[in-house]
Amino acid sequence: MTPKALLEAADGAARGELKRLAAWLDDGADRAFREALVAAGRARGVDLPDDAVDWPGKKLLRRCRGEEAAAQVRKNPIHRDEGFVCAHCGADVPPHGRTARDHCPKCLRSLHVDVVPGDRAEDCGGILDPVGVEVHGDRTVLRYKCRTCGARRTNQAILDGEVPDDWAVVIALSATS
Repeated sequence: MTPKALLEAADGAARGELKRLAAWLDDGADRAFREALVAAGRARGVDLPDDAVDWPGKKLLRRCRGEEAAAQVRKNPIHRDEGFVCAHCGADVPPHGRTARDHCPKCLRSLHVDVVPGDRAEDCGGILDPVGVEVHGDRTVLRYKCRTCGARRTNQAILDGEVPDDWAVVIALSATS
């Protein structure tokens, strides 16, 4: 197998296969192969230092594939249950207590501030208007559209707790969807 073929195989590989390839780099690959792998990584546009050839196989394979930046992107939600003042209707919205409260229970509006729920990494900041309701078993899901950029999002309705979503507003919204 050539270093280029190894990188191509690694691109579509499952996690277990990546571990096997990395173990082979640690145990079975000679220095010339590892140097050729570093060169193949550089040919992909990856900035690798000269000592990369001596790195553990897992790190070397990950870096040569050029996925270091992608590995740093957050994909799991962050639980934020904070009170806020609604930007649309001005209602004072308390935290929910059990789940993250991220929309107004009175008008159902939210803000377009998250890429991944809770990360506050979205630059848009527009108001998310509710445009529909979907029912999935025992879950009621609100559908949103951003006034500013047009992005579409979904969010689970909060129908219990201290300040549940206004059921009349949810029903009125479901009549329009």
